[in-house]
Amino acid sequence: MCPSAPLRCFCTLQRECRIQIGMDYRLLGGSGLKVPVLSFGAGTFGAGSDFFKAWGATADAAEARRIVDICLEAGVNLFDTADVYSDGRSEEVLGKALKGKRDRALISTKATFRLGDGPNDAGSSRYHLRRSLEGSLRRLGTDYVDIYHMHGFDAQTPIDEVQDTLHTFVREGKVRYIAASNFSGWHLMKSLAVADRYGWTRFVAHQVHYSLIGRDYEWELMPLGLDQKVGALVWSPLGWGRLTGKIRRGQPLPKVSRLHKTADFGPPVADEHLYKVVDALDVVAAETGKTVPQVALNWLLQRPTVASLIIGARNEQQLRQNLGAVGWNLTADQVATLDKASATQLAYPYWHQRQNGERNPSPV
Repeated sequence: MCPSAPLRCFCTLQRECRIQIGMDYRLLGGSGLKVPVLSFGAGTFGAGSDFFKAWGATADAAEARRIVDICLEAGVNLFDTADVYSDGRSEEVLGKALKGKRDRALISTKATFRLGDGPNDAGSSRYHLRRSLEGSLRRLGTDYVDIYHMHGFDAQTPIDEVQDTLHTFVREGKVRYIAASNFSGWHLMKSLAVADRYGWTRFVAHQVHYSLIGRDYEWELMPLGLDQKVGALVWSPLGWGRLTGKIRRGQPLPKVSRLHKTADFGPPVADEHLYKVVDALDVVAAETGKTVPQVALNWLLQRPTVASLIIGARNEQQLRQNLGAVGWNLTADQVATLDKASATQLAYPYWHQRQNGERNPSPV
């Protein structure tokens, strides 16, 4: 039996654990923290701007509580937000939705991006991170966060200052685990090296963009994650809303789609590449009897280093459909079909390294 699990579970060498409530759990990177393979992205809470409203965001506390209850019932106990989501409103709504249930939930939030007009209202300086963390704790209505992310790399602040500050938060008990988000390979490796040099707390996770139509993560960050035991928390696993099954070759965008307002913010994807991937998803969906987004999410769950996929939902129906991505697995042939359809030309030096596959094998 797993010593931390209240119910019987079965662990594998892949550091996975399925508890008999239907949800899979995986250890987060090199830590001892188990997280669900699906987590809920609370960026849909708050509705503070047109950008977040395009996600299907809600400012209604009752609706947020209903979504949180469905997640907890399904074993999805990790909720991800950030201080800049709807200028803090996402954290406020999430905190209210979790009132009385904090001990059942894991909360992930982030800092670094600008929140305010002052010269020190952005970045990862000790000054800004201290103010950011205290603000997040106040809005969330809690005295600690489980996973605290640097939302992006700050090239203006010494890495020693950043890592020392985060280590202090952990020692104070205000943060349980620390993580990065949107770092390049050398940003992450240098941060880990500084932490190791002084014996400070290490990043155990990296929140990354990864999907069937955005596989850049595999080039350098995935091998780094494998080597350094940094787990991946995947944001936008459905390719910025392009892999919902509603976009088809020769058809206009559906009337309800975030892409009408946010397509320029997300990563560009060539139309033909997208249609090729969707065609392959249609084939596999027909074989499995699952939906296109369920297949796309399940493919990600079979990739190395992936600890959890951060899913959002406009409503209860969409949330329950996404929950259907777990509890089953694609076959090796179905994975190969999707791999082939989604493959793209690697950038240098990765294409050159892969030519010598004996010494530089693909992580997947």
